[in-house]
Amino acid sequence: VQLQASGGGLVQAGGSLRLSCAASGRTVSYYAMGWFRQAPGKDREFVAAISWTGGTTSYADSVKGRFTISRDNAKNTVYLQMNSLKPEDTGVYYCAADRARVAATGSSAYDYWGQGTQVTVSS
Repeated sequence: VQLQASGGGLVQAGGSLRLSCAASGRTVSYYAMGWFRQAPGKDREFVAAISWTGGTTSYADSVKGRFTISRDNAKNTVYLQMNSLKPEDTGVYYCAADRARVAATGSSAYDYWGQGTQVTVSS
């Protein structure tokens, strides 16, 4: 499975971005998918996850109410809608796929990772 994240960029605080993660190589319809981020000098942290059916989602407390994860299995793509962005949301955002199908929050649960897309939020 190859994962390609896109949609990052520079945005002012309070703005919005929509990240996409397109999978290729095989379908990820039966995989859970997650988003993680890494800020400069910090460890990678969990952002959001969605089960293979889309029926279960998980969010980090820091993004609850602002970010929404969704998936379109017909397009083999997962999205992260980010609203009300804050400077502390700045970082490289990675998508990942988990064969276990559950919306796991730990990075070690994920089997495949994309290359990341940069999100920069200016104050």
